[in-house]
Amino acid sequence: MRIGITCYPTYGGSGIVATELGKELAARGHEIHFITYAPPLRLRAESPNIHFHEVETASYPLFNHPPYTLSLATMMADVATAHKLDLLHCHYAIPHSVSAFLAKSMLEPRRLPVVTTLHGTDITLVGADRSYLPITRFSIEKSDAVTAVSQYLRNATYRTFGVKKEIDVIYNFVNCERCGSERGKRLRDHFAPNGERILIHLSNFRPVKRPVDVVEIFNIVQSQLPAVLLMVGDGPERSNAEHLVSRYALGSKAHFLGKRDDIEELTACAHLLLLPSDNESFGLAALEAMASAVPVLVSNVGGLPEVVTDGVDGHLVEPRNVEEMARRAVEILSDEARRIRMGERAREKARTRFSSSAIIPQYEELYRRILSDASA
Repeated sequence: MRIGITCYPTYGGSGIVATELGKELAARGHEIHFITYAPPLRLRAESPNIHFHEVETASYPLFNHPPYTLSLATMMADVATAHKLDLLHCHYAIPHSVSAFLAKSMLEPRRLPVVTTLHGTDITLVGADRSYLPITRFSIEKSDAVTAVSQYLRNATYRTFGVKKEIDVIYNFVNCERCGSERGKRLRDHFAPNGERILIHLSNFRPVKRPVDVVEIFNIVQSQLPAVLLMVGDGPERSNAEHLVSRYALGSKAHFLGKRDDIEELTACAHLLLLPSDNESFGLAALEAMASAVPVLVSNVGGLPEVVTDGVDGHLVEPRNVEEMARRAVEILSDEARRIRMGERAREKARTRFSSSAIIPQYEELYRRILSDASA
């Protein structure tokens, strides 16, 4: 199949999933065309089956903002025509699915099916805004197929938009073969030369991710056992988290690493992942840690209970309960045998339920279904 994929190429779960999906599909022999304003950050693998098409927006004094949605629609139509695409797969409803609808309308009477994958904030935040709700509902209804990354998000979409469209749940995935690398484990000596426990947090540092709570949790943990904290990512809450580190005099123990390409190695070097979010539609960071046999401590919100089993491969704690999350962290990190067992169970779940080999065929079957419907 020849598939066009559009996503937000910067840091964020939706872009990561879209990029990894394209890479996995290319490895299975499909021809993949990424159509977006910049190369996706995880698009490092070279493959003759992967192509990138940059969307450029014209700047005129008449426009307060460059018309990206229109430029994207034009590029989608051009690429679909030039490369005979079988379908477009849009990650994130706004504006990608709207642009895809315009592109397929431009190409009529030729059929160009559109798949929309909902990832979370396009529904729970952006789409629920009254100014975006009608156009988001429209883009969902007009898609030939719609997927959500969790049952929670599927139900939230029906509840928020009242759509009649059938929504398939296809979970996010991870390539377990790339997780838990030896290089990652060797990084432990770099960050914890004296055998300290390593806690890690990965996010885009938005308020919903609660990075300040991560520092509060770590401050309690490090007062009870030797530990270091890795803060990976960047965003609006980073300065507040750094200020709290300074206030608690944790500078030698807390490391702000910014945006990194070696996420798999950094995750593999940790002993525990902290994800105290106010909401998560799935929790990709948690899954990537689990695939590296790292137990996870996460909020009991959104789609996370579909990924993490409390007391088995991690713990689910009510959001903003810093004291309980710190208590659970100390409990896990103080019992190495138990921590290892939880990590092993976490990796086994990632391998059996959320591996790329289990999930990618579900997307392929969806593609075949809509292409069959389109030719009927």
